[in-house]
Amino acid sequence: MSTTWYECKVKYRKTDDTGKQKVTTEPYLVDALSYTEAEKRINEEMATYISEEFKITNIKVANFSEIHPFENADRWFKSKVSLLAYDEESGKERKTNMYILLQANDIKEAYDNTVQVMKGTMGDYSIPAIAESPILDVFPYFSGEEGELEQLEKFNALKASVPEIASPEIEDTTEFDAEIVAEYN
Repeated sequence: MSTTWYECKVKYRKTDDTGKQKVTTEPYLVDALSYTEAEKRINEEMATYISEEFKITNIKVANFSEIHPFENADRWFKSKVSLLAYDEESGKERKTNMYILLQANDIKEAYDNTVQVMKGTMGDYSIPAIAESPILDVFPYFSGEEGELEQLEKFNALKASVPEIASPEIEDTTEFDAEIVAEYN
């Protein structure tokens, strides 16, 4: 059974850095079976974070094929991946697009994480677009069964991990094929 993700927009009063309250609308992602369940789940999740009154202004099906949290990342990025296939009947190359939501600290890391996610793919693909997503948090569904409890803990640990500060030193880890190096020496 495939997962259906719903993007839910929640409107509430938020206190900013200066202490002023302002009304804001923020998008969140929940895994649910229907719009009704998505509304119920986002109400439950937001009740734990927001003590004041809030309103769900919009719920729509999100077009993400996969969701991937990464350790030490704090923002969500939307990667567009084009799967390339050769159509033997027409003799043309066909592209099928899919969207992946993943965590990263910047665009370069999001690209690297997308490549890591696609590592096991047998076919050819390209990554034509990566953009920061406005989604603030992702709430996957877990039934509470013993095996899924471990998955939930792992997912939440990855989401909540603190980003590492990049070292200013760059280590060169380039490896060369010994035969090619021997040809040039």
